[in-house]
Amino acid sequence: MPVLSSTVLLTALMVIGLFFFIRASTKDRIEVMRLVTQLPEEPLREKIQQYFTQRAYRIASVDAGESLVTFEGWVRPSAFLAVFLTLIAASGSFCAALVLAYLFPAGARFFPALVVVAPVAGVFYWNKSGRQERVALRVESLVVEGMPEQRLLTVTAHRDELAEFRRALGFRVFEPLGVE
Repeated sequence: MPVLSSTVLLTALMVIGLFFFIRASTKDRIEVMRLVTQLPEEPLREKIQQYFTQRAYRIASVDAGESLVTFEGWVRPSAFLAVFLTLIAASGSFCAALVLAYLFPAGARFFPALVVVAPVAGVFYWNKSGRQERVALRVESLVVEGMPEQRLLTVTAHRDELAEFRRALGFRVFEPLGVE
């Protein structure tokens, strides 16, 4: 009996975790990153605009007074992730069906049918994750005594977009002096 109760508990926790994992796959993960570069302002702006144009973003607004440019672009859902979520939902529902079949032997032949709800996970992800993304970018001059003038970029975007932006353009993360 202790084995059965622990198996039921672990299966229930697995189903709950799976539900929240699938739901979290569509969550916005907006972050702010501060980057520095030594590129002059005009070549920097051209490089940034070319980067976002290649990634199918367009300029949505420009606030010259604040040195703020906002880009917008449609982010497609990942086919790989939709299939992956469907497979883990199928695996999880099959495991839950096995435990239910053991608990309720009279309905054992019907429980494996729970696997047919697994594609709902992929469809849920596909419908919720394709969306309009916004990237806000502010460029400022950064003058540090004894160093050449640099540009400080403050970028607000999805964390995956930030990582790709930094990797593709080779900017360094800004670390203020005196901060450890």
